[in-house]
Amino acid sequence: MRFVTMGEIMLRMTRPDYQRIIQGNKIDGFYGGSEANVAVSLAMMGNDVQYVTRLPDNMLGVACRNELRRYQVGTSHILWGGSRVGKYFYEQAASLRGSSIAYDRDQSSMMTLQPDMIDWKDILKDVDVFHWTGITCGLSEGASDTTLNGLKEAQQRGICISCDINYRKNLWKYGKEAHDVMLPALKACHIIFGDTGEWKLITGMTPPPFDAKDTSYELDIDAYRKYFEKTQELLPQGRSFIMGIRNVLSASHHLLTGVLYADGKLYHTGIVDINPVLDPIGVGDAYIAAYLHAHFRWHGEHQKHLNYALTAAAMKNTVLGDFNLLTEQEVLDTMKEVL
Repeated sequence: MRFVTMGEIMLRMTRPDYQRIIQGNKIDGFYGGSEANVAVSLAMMGNDVQYVTRLPDNMLGVACRNELRRYQVGTSHILWGGSRVGKYFYEQAASLRGSSIAYDRDQSSMMTLQPDMIDWKDILKDVDVFHWTGITCGLSEGASDTTLNGLKEAQQRGICISCDINYRKNLWKYGKEAHDVMLPALKACHIIFGDTGEWKLITGMTPPPFDAKDTSYELDIDAYRKYFEKTQELLPQGRSFIMGIRNVLSASHHLLTGVLYADGKLYHTGIVDINPVLDPIGVGDAYIAAYLHAHFRWHGEHQKHLNYALTAAAMKNTVLGDFNLLTEQEVLDTMKEVL
């Protein structure tokens, strides 16, 4: 399959050994970002994937491009311009202390993107799947309009369109509301992923509760089925609706599951107990990337698609950095053990 993903890749800065941002004199750097994370996961699983972004023409931009190439992600559609790579400083959660993030991305190369900078007709030629997220639409009006132009071109070409809702309330500062931009765009999408809060934002409906304390918890399957039946009415082009469901018991102990609504039927998985959690950044990106891979790899096997996606997302919690560096076979081998 030939995939295109589009978004901002950033430099993540993390103090080692669970130190606070204000502590220490050492810092670890990882490149990452939702759409780039999806691109790397897809490439690791053997797919042909091109990543579209805008980077400054300096050493940090070149290093970023080289990191993508390291994992066989196509970079021929990267734009060079602007003055800086966006950054964020991540403080790891520990015991009673939650995680914390401080962003430094204002006026980044991607935030100052304008629609006339990207030739979607060229980029989406001979492409099977176009993947985008709400993060890019929240960055700036220029980045949002550029994304929506890509969406329109994908529609005209009959390309499968995938979206991760990925709502970030600290973005959306340019005068438009996330719901008002995202809902019309999602009406054109075929595969949509989000967590419980993101689905509530889009649909206006509260998903069923998930109060699991261990893996014996039973989901209210009928309630989820009814929820997505109503969602299907709101988003009639949708073919697959995926909800990632997580309960954080402690900083290092999470319970993860998910549901999939496809072809008028609700699919669900068991609950995966993840303890210890080493790095939770990028779990949702790992979820949708693995789902996309499975969806096109094993046509029509909806339960396998969801099981594979959940397993990959759970395993991402054990991989340091934003990228989920797992092969298809590694996920399949673990899937046999946990689901």
